[in-house]
Amino acid sequence: MSIETLKSALPDYAKDLKLNLSSLAAETVLTPQQVAGTFVASALASRQPQVIEAVLAEFAPKLEPAALNAAKAAAAIMGMNNIYYRFVHLAGGDYKTMPARLRMNVIANPGVEKVDFELWSLAVSAVNGCGMCIESHEHHLRKAGMTAEQVQAAIRVAAVVHAVAAVLDGEAVTSGPQAVAA
Repeated sequence: MSIETLKSALPDYAKDLKLNLSSLAAETVLTPQQVAGTFVASALASRQPQVIEAVLAEFAPKLEPAALNAAKAAAAIMGMNNIYYRFVHLAGGDYKTMPARLRMNVIANPGVEKVDFELWSLAVSAVNGCGMCIESHEHHLRKAGMTAEQVQAAIRVAAVVHAVAAVLDGEAVTSGPQAVAA
């Protein structure tokens, strides 16, 4: 499955998502590695099998093995961190002063430029809705010299990938065997 196949699986009401997939796949404000890694990390965060399959088919070949591994690692570690730090942020109290006691070694040594890993972590954090992580990663990216336009481009990728996954999941429920039986 490719991005074109994924686009053809989207219903007519999601035409804007089809257009956005095309334009974001050709995004020029980010490096090709940043674009590909953002798509991969966001797709994995979406947890939607068709999206993951299509995005990996399209973008995995555009990444060196270390970069592909780092994009996957960003999705994995942020899957854990987004839950933990969203809790810390929302619960408040003593939790903010307590050590997390969770292993996060990949953040220190992701195998790619730190800015790329931070960008992918930000995209996953946006998909997972962790405000504390979004603030932290955005701050580190801007401090490292990324522009607002570059950060926005990554979040646009995450937003569209997430929306495509939601549409496909919704269509599976509303047009699948369960919908016919109802």
